[in-house]
Amino acid sequence: TTHDVKVAPDLVDKVNLSDTEVLCADKGYDSDALRAHIEQAGTHDNIPRKRNTKSSNDHMDWDLYKARHLVENAFAKLKQYRAVATRFDKLKQSYENTVALACAYIWLKL
Repeated sequence: TTHDVKVAPDLVDKVNLSDTEVLCADKGYDSDALRAHIEQAGTHDNIPRKRNTKSSNDHMDWDLYKARHLVENAFAKLKQYRAVATRFDKLKQSYENTVALACAYIWLKL
């Protein structure tokens, strides 16, 4: 039971960020150590500062941050489908098909 910001640098190391210009995250990942790690990986961060921080949010691209919020909302809608949330399928291809079917239902608003 550890906070996500403590294991985030390991995740940044495992992901190929060579083609990534900006890494977006929410306020829970507001850490100077994580920001330095992202800069060391060769990309920029788009992480808002917490309210109790003395630094400002001048570095933020709020339009890009709103797009991140849309992606999170899409995942929340997908998790409403029980088979997607609990991953009933054993095979990767079957699970991908289930996610695609759930996306189709969301898109068609059935």
